Amino acid sequence: MRKRNRLLSVLLAALVLTACLQGCSAGGESKQPSEPPTETATAPLPSETPTLPDAAEPKETGSPAGVQGPTETGVLPANGVGNGGKEQTAKPATDTPVPENPQATTAGTKSYTCTVSISCATILDNMDTCDENKVELVPDDGWLLKPTTVSFQEGESAFDVLQRTCREKSIHMESSFTPIYNSAYIEGIGNIYEFDVGNLSGWMYHVNGWFPNYGCSRYQLQDGDEVAWVYTCDLGDDIGGRNVLEG
Repeated sequence: MRKRNRLLSVLLAALVLTACLQGCSAGGESKQPSEPPTETATAPLPSETPTLPDAAEPKETGSPAGVQGPTETGVLPANGVGNGGKEQTAKPATDTPVPENPQATTAGTKSYTCTVSISCATILDNMDTCDENKVELVPDDGWLLKPTTVSFQEGESAFDVLQRTCREKSIHMESSFTPIYNSAYIEGIGNIYEFDVGNLSGWMYHVNGWFPNYGCSRYQLQDGDEVAWVYTCDLGDDIGGRNVLEG
């Protein structure tokens, strides 16, 4: 009986020892961190293209409508067509010369002829508004120079011929250079000046019946031209200048 109890005690002790050894072994193991569960990779959805606002249309640049550029102080810009505050263009023949650059033009060797005349006859109908100091300077028939045939060299301008003719005929003529028009401006002929017969008066010229809309030193003469210098008291209306343009 005693041997049996002792055997049971030994077996029980062995079981207890085995259990302790297993527990200690389990507690001393170094646990590896568990890997997180692998998520199934999915392709990213294509990003939506953002809706951009419409691009602003480019604005036109330039001068506002109705704004005029600088104009010559005086009645007639460089003795071309008076603009009366607005652009005016004539209706020349197809062979009418285009304006030349006077600084780039030189006289040639060929000689031609043209006709030159100077008239202030319009003043005769406006003597009441004429400067009293100029009344006696107005010829009875209005002619300061009747149509006269003169010679000129190839490349010369209407201004060149007027200047030379007035000098040869002892007719007073005063001019100035107008940079804005790159042309000579005729201020007075025969001591009759712009504004002597009102605020719309001054000298104009026409060639073969056409009133150029550019200065006289930019008009290159052609053989046989008829150049007429005329005094206007009404910005060209009284000599057909504006009617030619607007007709």
